[in-house]
Amino acid sequence: MVQDDRILVLGIGNILWADEGFGVRAVERLAEEWSFPPNVTLMDGGTQGLYLLPHLEEADVLIVVDAIDYGLAPGSRREIRDDDVPAFLGAKKMSLHQTGFQEVLASAMLLDRCPARLILFGVQPENLKDYGGGLTATVAAQVAPTLADIRRVLRDEFGVEGEPRTAEATLSTAAITRHAYESGRPSAQDACRVGDARVLAVHLAG
Repeated sequence: MVQDDRILVLGIGNILWADEGFGVRAVERLAEEWSFPPNVTLMDGGTQGLYLLPHLEEADVLIVVDAIDYGLAPGSRREIRDDDVPAFLGAKKMSLHQTGFQEVLASAMLLDRCPARLILFGVQPENLKDYGGGLTATVAAQVAPTLADIRRVLRDEFGVEGEPRTAEATLSTAAITRHAYESGRPSAQDACRVGDARVLAVHLAG
């Protein structure tokens, strides 16, 4: 355990596709509720792909939070370590962001600049097809226990204690924080969520 290890806690995923945004939303909430010493960086990695490479190169420890298709019941959580992390990210790709992040890890390894420790906290998604939707209740319920697991690892394995925040903080701009994004969604009547009615009419007629 080295207390001055440079630790990157990275949430990845696409918040536009419901449970795909789990990693981003989890790290966003961690930043809102807890502050950490300067050697810990919390980051919304979104779907940035290779743009994340410089941040990985600077880290000794990488903790990734993501929605992962483990083939388990929705909401199931798993903690994956070190050499197993790239394999799990690529086993059942759910979207292009996972392919992109695999390339980031592969590039860091090729350059011999990959963090020495890799830890993945993943949750099994329930819905990935609701464009513009927020986290399902099943997956949202796993945010708090995932944060508790991250804090446990930081404390027990790296000697890093977080402090509850007393001032407001966020990783995202106000318009796309989880509360603003989900509460501002138009109703189904105002924004059709089943596709173009003209296309559907042709399809149903055929």
